[in-house]
Amino acid sequence: MRRILLLGVLLATPCLGQEPLLSHRLYTLPNGLRLVVHEDHSAPLVAVNVWVHVGSGHERPGRTGFAHLFEHLMFEGSRHVAEGEFDNLLEAAGAINNGSTNPDRTNYYEVLPSNALELALWLEADRLGTPLDSVTQRKLDLQREVVKNERRQSYDNRPYGRFFEVAAALLYPPGHPYSWTTIGSMADLDAASLDDVRAFFRTFYVPNNVVVAVAGDVDADSVYRAVQRFFGWLPAGAPVPRPEVAAPPLPGTRYRTVEDRVTLPQYNAIWRSVPAFAADEGSLLVLAALLGEGRGSRLYRRLVLRQQLAQSVTVVQDGMLRSGDFYVRVLARPEVPLRWIEAAVLEEIARVAAAPPSAAEVRRAQARVESALLDELQTVLGKADRMNHYLYYTGRADYLAEDLARIRRVTPADLQRVAAVYLHGRPRVVISIVPQGRTDLAATPPAEEAR
Repeated sequence: MRRILLLGVLLATPCLGQEPLLSHRLYTLPNGLRLVVHEDHSAPLVAVNVWVHVGSGHERPGRTGFAHLFEHLMFEGSRHVAEGEFDNLLEAAGAINNGSTNPDRTNYYEVLPSNALELALWLEADRLGTPLDSVTQRKLDLQREVVKNERRQSYDNRPYGRFFEVAAALLYPPGHPYSWTTIGSMADLDAASLDDVRAFFRTFYVPNNVVVAVAGDVDADSVYRAVQRFFGWLPAGAPVPRPEVAAPPLPGTRYRTVEDRVTLPQYNAIWRSVPAFAADEGSLLVLAALLGEGRGSRLYRRLVLRQQLAQSVTVVQDGMLRSGDFYVRVLARPEVPLRWIEAAVLEEIARVAAAPPSAAEVRRAQARVESALLDELQTVLGKADRMNHYLYYTGRADYLAEDLARIRRVTPADLQRVAAVYLHGRPRVVISIVPQGRTDLAATPPAEEAR
């Protein structure tokens, strides 16, 4: 049944050649919960996508990893749903479900046949309103160990897994909400108590801090009536505190070498850029594609195809709620000194800053960015998540046309300008991940940057 459902998810796509739309209805319940509904009648499927506006960026030192730990606890039962029954009920209806946490938000979703929509809404409402009825010390201890094991698998014991933790601490000053990873530290996970769980729930898991996005084969007004019935009884909470912490500029270029159980050295450079949907983010997204997206990108052609110094290249503009960072990550071939990789990366950035790329090259990069965005909209789940994303970061669930427009209007001169403003000659964090005992492969500061 799950395979059939996933095939149906793939089939719920817009017709080729059509400009995609995220037409929707937006509702607000008296308790502050918002509902956004997109009707897509191409297949008998529906996605329910719940965003709670809390992530690791809302935590405090000493309690890191708590948003992610709480996400795990939300699958452990509620007042009317026994432990283990949440998944059982959904699987019996042919559904898939999961959740995720990042620095800005926590997300829960289901994709299921549209005639089972009310099951998903009831389950989400029950766990949003009554998880404390079933949270026990045993469940907290169990999920704490699950998260700690996840940390071991994804960070501590995974090749190159320490990168994001090292990067966060170098990119942001101590105490800044982006200076730690979503998974948190082992010590902080051990320190989490039932009182912490209760306080976290009462502060952040309130209907006025939640958006429910529904996309699929539904009638918007019928969905609203169902959401009123299932979620309307939840009492509104106090206004949710929002950390108002500015992202300071990087004080200078910093180099760090990490020895790991790996065979290939990896070069990582990160610059401070702009938050999500800031004025220059569209240009930075296109610049990232021009430098490192696909076989035709500048760094791939140079490092992988021509010089054969690298296995892979990844370039990302990562815009978040309060800040943004621009990443260049290159996995080198065996024995390649990362100073060679750095020299090539900085030269290619300098080339863009010195002279605008051709219009044809910019159009190819724009096409890659636009294609990645439109690929997200090929499923009802992608549409529901994108509406939530837009509503959170821009205040408008139908921001798709403007999102495409900001990519399409980028000019060669824009790329030259943002390369000069944010990257060329600007402070950066450089992290070399090298095989154990091979610090000689690491990138090191040139003489003028050495301290």
